[in-house]
Amino acid sequence: MPLVTLLVAGLHGLLLLVLLWPIVAARRGRRIGLGDGGDAALLQRIRVHANFVEYVPFALLLLALLELSGLDRAWVALLGGSLFAARVLHAIGLSRSPGVSFGRLWGTAITWGVILTASLVALVRAVVGLSGAA
Repeated sequence: MPLVTLLVAGLHGLLLLVLLWPIVAARRGRRIGLGDGGDAALLQRIRVHANFVEYVPFALLLLALLELSGLDRAWVALLGGSLFAARVLHAIGLSRSPGVSFGRLWGTAITWGVILTASLVALVRAVVGLSGAA
């Protein structure tokens, strides 16, 4: 069972809800049912959430597959913890400013680094596994 990925996914699920709450509050307060209603602040909140949703599911899939393939749990935890820290950094950075910020820059860079690393490790493990099965 991919217990480390399960823990990491649970943390990301809670973060997803934290990112959703400001959107719901703004929609209710401004009576905007769909879209952003031309409200720049609401659009920014929507993008914080959407960016999370664009990256996290695939990254979690990679982590789960790596853990299921037998990658040492310490490596899965390092990748998962890095992903979580990156997404928190990114959310804080983009929530505070729609422009360039420390959190947005490093959150994106670390997220991409986690996905790149996990993808390369997955490819190597798959190729080694396939060549060993022949």
